[in-house]
Amino acid sequence: MPTLAELVDPGHTTVVTMELQKGIVGDDALLPALPVAVREVGLLGTAGMVCGAARTAGVRVVHQTMRSRPDGAGQAINCKIFALGAKRRAEVGYEPTDVGRPGAELAEELDVQPSDIEVPRLHGMTPFTGTELDSVLRNLGTKTVVLMGVSLNLGIVGGALSALDLGYQVVIVRDAVVGLPTEYGEAVLANTLSMIATIVTSDELIAAWTQAH
Repeated sequence: MPTLAELVDPGHTTVVTMELQKGIVGDDALLPALPVAVREVGLLGTAGMVCGAARTAGVRVVHQTMRSRPDGAGQAINCKIFALGAKRRAEVGYEPTDVGRPGAELAEELDVQPSDIEVPRLHGMTPFTGTELDSVLRNLGTKTVVLMGVSLNLGIVGGALSALDLGYQVVIVRDAVVGLPTEYGEAVLANTLSMIATIVTSDELIAAWTQAH
């Protein structure tokens, strides 16, 4: 097995943030409990620190976002969470991550830079299906994907499984992900994600990049 420094070598590693947008982890969130959990664990500050360290080490940062149309076209209402979004649109005329709304923007803590790449999706739950993420990562020469963001209930699990199936090594930053309730998220890390990914702390990851230099 490779060492952590070898696994996350800047020459073949990309950081992927998942849905760290103001309308998902901020005050206008569809699920109000999620930004509360994000604040409690300090997720955004940690993710911003990791993104900064990644850029310094020469690791590309990619942001996977949800950007829905203002009319909701192209989205299937085929599960409970999507139905909640449709209800919000019917009640107030929009969803938090509609294109052009403040909620679609990435959290300020990420300190998005011109070198970062955003890969939006119009529909679905996971970052690879129906998006250009796999092609973008392969064109960057990526072998290892470092995942951060929300949530351990759905998106991070789906992203990790898809990345695994596509042949990537997967690393998850344990203090830059969260689930609801938080105890459930910890159980997912321990009993599911640890079987398919390398689970590290932000300090361990940044130390590995420092070692690479």
